[in-house]
Amino acid sequence: MLSFRYRKISNFIMTLLIILGLVFAGVALMVFFGERYGKPMDVEQQAKYSKWIRILVFALIFAALLKMMF
Repeated sequence: MLSFRYRKISNFIMTLLIILGLVFAGVALMVFFGERYGKPMDVEQQAKYSKWIRILVFALIFAALLKMMF
């Protein structure tokens, strides 16, 4: 008979593997549909998104630092 601790660890590992499998399947679907139906971006649109992403990443890093400090 398996001990309670072993069953608990085994259950945790199975849950982790299921979550990892679902994440992998989701990423695979995004790559598949992105390559199949995605359109290339214009240079102007790419520059606009790049500017916004830089600002958002800076804001998120700053917010994370504030959260850690307080």
